[in-house]
Amino acid sequence: MRPHQLSATELLAAYRDRSLSPLEAMKDVLDRVSAFEPHIRATYLLNPERALEEARASENRWIRDAPLGALDGVPTTVKENIATKGAPIPLGTAASDLTPAARDAPPAARLREAGAILFSKTTMPDYGMLSSGLSSFHALARNPWNLSRNPGGSSAGAAAAAAAGYGPLHVGTDIGGSVRLPAGWCGIFGLKPSGGRIPIDPPYIGRVAGPMTRNVEDAALLMAALARPDERDFMSLPPQALDWRIEPAPLRGLRIGLLLDAGCGVPPTPEVRGAIEAAARDFALAGAHVEPMTPFLTQEMLDGLDRFWRMRSLIDINALSRDKREKILPFIHAWAESASTLSTEQLFHGFNQRMAMGKAAVAATIPFDFLLSPTAPMTAYAAELPSPSNDPLNPFPHIGFTVAFNMSEQPAASINCGYDAQGLPIGLQIIGKRFDDVGVLAASRAFEEMRREQSRAWPEPPAPN
Repeated sequence: MRPHQLSATELLAAYRDRSLSPLEAMKDVLDRVSAFEPHIRATYLLNPERALEEARASENRWIRDAPLGALDGVPTTVKENIATKGAPIPLGTAASDLTPAARDAPPAARLREAGAILFSKTTMPDYGMLSSGLSSFHALARNPWNLSRNPGGSSAGAAAAAAAGYGPLHVGTDIGGSVRLPAGWCGIFGLKPSGGRIPIDPPYIGRVAGPMTRNVEDAALLMAALARPDERDFMSLPPQALDWRIEPAPLRGLRIGLLLDAGCGVPPTPEVRGAIEAAARDFALAGAHVEPMTPFLTQEMLDGLDRFWRMRSLIDINALSRDKREKILPFIHAWAESASTLSTEQLFHGFNQRMAMGKAAVAATIPFDFLLSPTAPMTAYAAELPSPSNDPLNPFPHIGFTVAFNMSEQPAASINCGYDAQGLPIGLQIIGKRFDDVGVLAASRAFEEMRREQSRAWPEPPAPN
């Protein structure tokens, strides 16, 4: 296999036994980016020269048997809203000031400490408030599996980059599904950790950073680097010595809840539902007790949270000059502007849906070791659309299965469980009890092992004309 096809653990083993150097690996990844990037537009501030310079330094450290850390020389990307020193943070919108960041945000700092080569950032939609690769600042990001389709978002570029083979390690962020939804639509593995497990700056209700990789083992490797303390995140969990060397979980005897109706948003398509039911049968055949669940969310919970998010965004937009406001993606502008007629009572009720969602999700999880659900109710939609509904007054019908676990702060992963008739990936969401990030990874690893022979070859770039 070419170096860009190798996992992070395989790359590190090759560096260790001198069968491959970080410089050789980085050159091959950059060649892959050159071939695919004109089609999927996943990167922001791609810097090949600096990447090769860092790869040479890593190569010299490995020659001396003195790697800087556990990820030394591994090609890695981070989403553009994760600050990296000296780089602007446009937040996906043409309305942003491009002021360089004064320092690395916690995830980027931990990656550099571990020796990872941050060779590019990855794209996102305006303010991260779309499950789409559409942005007023970045070029339109596309899904490597089908260039007419959306990679999802808001970690759009990260998911597309992982599926396309831009190295093994990618980091996104998630406040309602922004790691898991694009992971599901791009056929990769994505983990939304427990709230506070990975320090982030600035912290916010439900917001986390999480790994986006081609396999579970690499996600665990990233977690070991990222889940380290940083005083800037006042919402972070106390440091905890967890063993991130993940083995497949024994499934026999586990109680698994199967959620096929979120209680809000749109229902799963027949193909998505069928793929999730097939995955549940795999768990049952492995000895788990799988039980159907009744929905625990309501449409009012989702609508209330939507109203709160609209007002939060409207306040930010109203603080901009008129010229800046006119640069924002029209869908986002129309969505936020609709909050201008909301009453104080409606907004307070909407904010309280965060607590209502969290309470309902935790209560529903109590009888089970893990839950299974679709990641998204549909497969990847048209690339040019801002959301599956294409309606700023109904923007979130696709997040019913993901958003509650941001509010409950429970770990939740998306892992590929099949493909629709057009060959588009379908994501299975695996949810655990709060703080059981290791358990979710182990259950995901078990499913990955069960389905290994059914996985398809990763997408390739179109042949040159």
